[in-house]
Order: sequence, then structure tokens, then C-alpha cells
Amino acid sequence: MIYKSIFNTFIFLLICNFTFSQPERWQQAVKYTMDVDFNTKRHQISGRQILEFTNNSPDTLHKVFYHLYFNAFQPNSVMDVRSRTIADPDKRVGDRISKLKNGEQGFQKINSLMMNGQKVSYEIEGTILEVTLTNPILPHSTATFEMDFLAQVPLQIRRSGRFNSEGIEYSMSQWYPKMCNYDYQGWHANPYVGREFYGIWGDFDVKITLPKGYIIGATGILQNTADIGYGYDKQEPVNRADKQTWHFKAENVHDFVWAADPDYKQIVHKMADGNTIRCFFQPGEKTSENWEKLPIVMEEVFNFANKKFGKYPYSEYSFIQGGDGGMEYPMATLITGERTFVSLVGVAVHELMHSWYQMVLGSNEALYHWMDEGFTSYASNEIMNHLKLKKMIPGTPEDNPHLDEVKGYANFALSGKEEPLITHADHFITNTAYGVASYTKGEVLLEQLRYIIGESAFDKGMLAYYSTWKFKHPNPNDFFRVMEKTSGLELDWFKEYFVHTTHTIDYELESYKGKTITFKRIGMMPMPLDIYIKKKDGTEVRFYIPLDLMRGEKPNDRYFHDFKIQKDWPWTNPTYTLDTDIVENDVLSVNIDNSGRMADVDRTNNIYPKLAKLDEENK
Repeated sequence: MIYKSIFNTFIFLLICNFTFSQPERWQQAVKYTMDVDFNTKRHQISGRQILEFTNNSPDTLHKVFYHLYFNAFQPNSVMDVRSRTIADPDKRVGDRISKLKNGEQGFQKINSLMMNGQKVSYEIEGTILEVTLTNPILPHSTATFEMDFLAQVPLQIRRSGRFNSEGIEYSMSQWYPKMCNYDYQGWHANPYVGREFYGIWGDFDVKITLPKGYIIGATGILQNTADIGYGYDKQEPVNRADKQTWHFKAENVHDFVWAADPDYKQIVHKMADGNTIRCFFQPGEKTSENWEKLPIVMEEVFNFANKKFGKYPYSEYSFIQGGDGGMEYPMATLITGERTFVSLVGVAVHELMHSWYQMVLGSNEALYHWMDEGFTSYASNEIMNHLKLKKMIPGTPEDNPHLDEVKGYANFALSGKEEPLITHADHFITNTAYGVASYTKGEVLLEQLRYIIGESAFDKGMLAYYSTWKFKHPNPNDFFRVMEKTSGLELDWFKEYFVHTTHTIDYELESYKGKTITFKRIGMMPMPLDIYIKKKDGTEVRFYIPLDLMRGEKPNDRYFHDFKIQKDWPWTNPTYTLDTDIVENDVLSVNIDNSGRMADVDRTNNIYPKLAKLDEENK
């Protein structure tokens, strides 16, 4: 009995460790202290940066790399050339960079750079600063870099810049020399061509000095509210010749954004959980009414997201009018503000949800763009549907708010222009293929998983993914392993097909003879099948055909329940016969995936009798 008790305890602990253990993956760490003086007449920043970089890797580093994003806004930069040569350029960029004059261009120049008090050699290649270290950074040691830099803010072209289309003076994203990330795959010193970002979590202590009269919204918490006073919580006449320093701190973030405008109005909204929402916008006929309604709606968004996707870990979030559309940053977003209320809520929701899938989980967006954009799009559609249900925005709530994306992906998959999800964000042949892959197919991937493993396991898996991998930069395998552990099913086959290839899903209901239905797999990608049979007496019968690669079956959920589990469909077999106890003459219709969730690229062959025959009968 004692041995049996010890054995049972061991098995219990083993199971708990397997299910709930936190993964070990080292993370680099940074601590930025920056003091910048902003010359608004020349649109230039003189900055002093002290960066404490902790090498938590097992490797000795002989070089380090920084991003110099503003250098992209110069004629013949990689961003400029890419935009002018890609088949479908972003209309916000086009050939505009090539036409910038000297005073309109962006740049980041390094005036001096030292490591641990000694000068180091460096060279700049476009948007990357490559630093050769006099003394290497040993594993588990910290080096301090001191830098003086000069930056010029470009005209608003893409995300960053001055004087955007709505008159916001400064949208300050990608504005400082930023250390590239070094992880288990090595350095990620990607040139900036206008795509995605990847950063190291750390602490920021930032002081920004600029003429009085400006109001700043930013990442982090303002430290000197009492000193600022005049422009933060109340408006008073000021002498623009005088200057004012704004002091912000942010902990455990991987970037820092700010925006400045003399006409900003700020709304401060304290939520019931104690956190703060801030809105910065230019008052006017196109903005005031909608922006003043925004905080109440966004509190409901926070409440819903915290329960469904995991708890937001910071105490504040700022919605800031600026930029050229919508762009996410830690604790803040830049969004254009002259929108309808539904549009304003929509972009605010989407950018906020990046706080979960990029600011907290922080996947390498360049390599795994869909793990951020796709997951964010999925969460955003869930939330917008919830807001319709709560009647906080107009519109009719849907039983499944992801079906349009499933249809959109299926249509694009037939165009011949699709590229695999695993494609690096910078290397898609077209912007359209990138957009469909990262946003649409990334969202559809989650919907396919929900179809495969069932709604309950999916919801639990999304929460487990967030809690397990927050602040750890997960990769695709990390995500799928969480879903496997949660569901008890094998999912590597799904990842390999849906992420690594452009193989499509296409099943045909080939024939119904006597009591036997024959199905045929036409597309290269295998899937389990939900089969609905509607009898002429009005009753329904459901059959579930698992895929052998899954090594199991999904449970009942609200979309598909009360089904009869059939033998596995071996993935190599092109056809499958389902023997039923229902004669063909008693059947009104048979449908593969009546819910429309499976991303079958041709749903016309999913129905028996054939769709054309049903249409004729309906006439």
C-alpha cells in the first residue's frame, strides 16, 4: 500500500508538471535611460541614451546590432526601393520616399558610442547599426552602452513622422536607436522595409524636452504630472519659447512610443479594476463626439478580453490620435481619429488586442506575423461581436463572427497568389499575399483549430497559451504544443499543412447509394469531417469522421453535438465510405460541415443532392 501510494503520488506530480510547468527559455534584458531635446523648428532630436544590456544567453557576443528606423525615410533606402518595385505598393508610401527633400527626410546619426566606458567601432548600413565590440559580452553578464545621437523626424509617410493627414504634429514611433533582439535563433537585425517588429523586454526611463504648449501621450506612466499640469489636465496660455520636460517610465515593455501636439485634449477614464484609459485627440466636428464615447466602450473591451484571453498586465493604456491608420505599441496605440464611431471602436479594439499577442507574448513578427496579426484579428472579431451583443455598437451579433474570413481565405487560396504562412514578412511577393496570410489566414487558422479540437478545449487552450508563454517570445511549435496538451490531440499534421504549405482543403460528397455514403478528398490537406444528415421526417443525424493523424476525437460543443463517432479516415486514403442505417430515400440532404467553419475551398460539392439539384427543387 505504501509503494502504491508513493507511485500514485509520483504519477500525479508528473502529470501536473507535464500540464502546468512553465517553459524555460532565456530572454535578453534591456534598461533604457534616455534624455532627449526636441527642436521643433528643425524637427530634430538630440538624444543621450544609456542602455544596460544583459546577455542572458549561453553565448559570447562579439557584436551587437541596433535598429535605426528613421533611416528608411530616405530616397533609395530599402523601404523606398521595395515600395517602388513591389507589384502592389502600399498607397500610403508608393514613391513618396523617393521624392523627399533633405529637410523632409528621416535619419538617425550616431555621434558617439561607448561600451563600459570604452569606445567601440561601428558602421551603419541603412537601418542597421552594426557594432564590433572591443571586449565581448560574456554569457550572463551586463554591458552598458552610452550613446549620443541626432535624429530628424520625417514627413509622415509610414507610422512615424510629422504632420499626418489629420494635422497631428508628431507621431513618434521607431524614433530612437533600438537594440535588435538576440534569441535562440541568433541575431534578428532585419532592415526596415515597413513590415513588423521584434524587441527585447525591459524598462524605459525617458525624458522628453520640447517647447511648452505641447501635450504628450506616450508609453508608460508620467512621473511629473504636477510639473506638467498646465497641458496635461488643464489648458493655460504658455510662452512657446519656454521648454518643458516630460518624464515617463515604463516597466517590462519592448518599445516606447509617444506623440505630441499642442491641440490635444486628454480624457482620463478610471476603470472599475483600477486601471486607467487615456484618450488624446484633437477636438473637432470629426472627432469629439466619438472620442468622448470611446472610453466607456473600451472598458467593456478590457473586461471581456481579460476573461477570455488573459489579464492585461499594465496599469494604463492610451489611445492616441496620430500615425497613418492604426499601429500598436506597448501601453499605447497611434490611430487616425476622424472616423465613424464603429470604425474608431474597431481600430481601437484591434490595436489594443495587440497588447496580448505582441506586447505580452511578443512572437517574432517578422517570422511569425500570423501569430500576432492573425490572433489579434480573431480576438478583435470576437470582441466586436460581443459589443454588438451588448448593444454598445450598432450591428447584429453573429453566431460565428469568423465565417467571412474563412470564405475570404478560401477564395484567395484559389487565386494562385497565396504564399505559405511560414514566409518571412519582408519576403512576400505581394503586399496582398502578406495581408491575407498574416491577418486572414492567421485568424482562419484559429477557427480551424476550434473546429478540430472543439470549442471548450480551444478556449482553455488560448488562456493556457497566454499564461504559459507571456513574456517569452513563443514560436509556432510552442503554441501548438499548448493546444495539444489542452485537447489531448496530435496537431503537428495541421501545423505542417496549414503553416508550411498552401495545400487546400476540399472534400466532396461523391455518392449516396443505399445506406452508404462515399466521400472523396480532392484537396491535398486532410481534415476531420462533421457530417449532417437531414431526414425527410425533419430529424437530423450527425456523424463525426476523425482523422487518423489526430489520435483521438473532439468532444461535443455548441456547433457540433450529439454525433456518432466513426472509424478514422487514414490520411493517405483518397476516399472514405460511411455506412449508415439510413436509406437514401429517407434523406432530404447531407452536408459536410453544415456550420461553414472548415475552410473548404469549394463548398458546392459538400452537399447531397448536388447543389444544382437542390437549387432546382427550391424553385
